[in-house]
Amino acid sequence: MATDKASTKDRLLDAAGELFYREGVSIGVEALCRTAGVSKRSMYQLFTSKDEVLAASLERRIPAYEARLVGDPQDAAPPREWILHLFGHLEEASTLPDYRGCPFLAALVELKDPEHPASTVARTVKERLQASLRDRAEEGGARDPELLARQLMLVFDGASARAGARIETLDGLTTATVTALMDAAGMR
Repeated sequence: MATDKASTKDRLLDAAGELFYREGVSIGVEALCRTAGVSKRSMYQLFTSKDEVLAASLERRIPAYEARLVGDPQDAAPPREWILHLFGHLEEASTLPDYRGCPFLAALVELKDPEHPASTVARTVKERLQASLRDRAEEGGARDPELLARQLMLVFDGASARAGARIETLDGLTTATVTALMDAAGMR
């Protein structure tokens, strides 16, 4: 029975992650359950609401998202290279046909409720990314690491949103912008 519940939960979270990313957070419980191949009753035995499913599906994405973007925190890459690698990865990801932007930013923008459980998860991920950028900026000797980290987050989120909406291609755009910001901040 426990294996069946785990597999039901996994199917539900897999479907939720895919649907919320592709279609947005407004998808209905019925569509979610149909895609997952689970009954609404089963969903509500595992989660109290669709909001909780959304938050859990975002939480489940964090390890892969952070590993792909940030990599190992003990990585020996110099700070400037580390930041350029992060933005290079964003540029590369944005060329994929199924790229819809940052799933965490999308949730924050769509929900518009800072107290929503999924907003809390998404905000935490964004804060950790900004903290990583600030740490690298400080290691690289930036005059104002906090300001540079905030600027880099604006570039990251703006580029992610524009590329996800297919308004912009990022081919070298973010890395050039980030290089100019790091140079202006005195970062080595």
